[in-house]
Amino acid sequence: MDTAWNVTEFILLGLTQKQELQQIYFVLFLFFYAVTVLGNLLIIVIINQSEHLNSPMYSFLNYLCFVDICYSSVTARKPITDFLVERKTISFGGYMAQLFWSHFFGFTEIFLLTVMAYDQYIAICKLRHYTTIMIGLVCGQMVVALWVGGFLHSMVQTLLSIHLPFCGPNEIDHYFWPALSQVRLACADTYLVGIMVVENTGMISLSCFVVLIVSYVIILVSLKTHSSKGHCKTVSTCASHITVVIIFFGPCIFMYLRSSTTFSEDKMVVVFYTIITLY
Repeated sequence: MDTAWNVTEFILLGLTQKQELQQIYFVLFLFFYAVTVLGNLLIIVIINQSEHLNSPMYSFLNYLCFVDICYSSVTARKPITDFLVERKTISFGGYMAQLFWSHFFGFTEIFLLTVMAYDQYIAICKLRHYTTIMIGLVCGQMVVALWVGGFLHSMVQTLLSIHLPFCGPNEIDHYFWPALSQVRLACADTYLVGIMVVENTGMISLSCFVVLIVSYVIILVSLKTHSSKGHCKTVSTCASHITVVIIFFGPCIFMYLRSSTTFSEDKMVVVFYTIITLY
């Protein structure tokens, strides 16, 4: 009887087979990764050392920087080291571990961005009740909820893949480990599993994206009652947040809410999603 363990490793074909380009990609990816880690560490140090940055917004930002470091380390480390080797392989267990942690930190970050949008909404639209609503206990419960949400999503995504039978091809035309690419290699009918992967990932991303955009639209509409000084400051803050949301969510929604056919643009979209957006 064929089982998943007939395949002990997956071969990642990478972004390119040209050695010169791989060296360029190595330097570029390493640069973005280093800037991401150092930048987030600097923000964490500043927030924790300052007595004035103790509001819920900065607490959430602190968590966001930590999750961003973890997510970038999970997603960027293997591709960066693969640029230095000719044969890019990953064990079956390693692939599943990467799949779990990338989804765990990725969707924890998505949920955290959604919580931060809620915090912004309360701070701007219900300022008088902000301290009552966003008390320490509530913020703590939100943080626990987003970690649990990320874990549950990642467990579902991993369990959908780990029990599939892999007994034939083990080459993935990618440098990353998207669940759909691996599901297509299974020696079984994976139509239902593919649908569940899309529903679990794509719909969550789309739902959070819609909630975020709606919340910021409500915030911008409510600015009519604010002073011109406060108006400009809030618009500037919301504009930067919306830009981050679009850049972060756009590639993720594109990858999962479309036909299962492999597009040549997929690799560049994933590069943008896993490397550039982290910067």
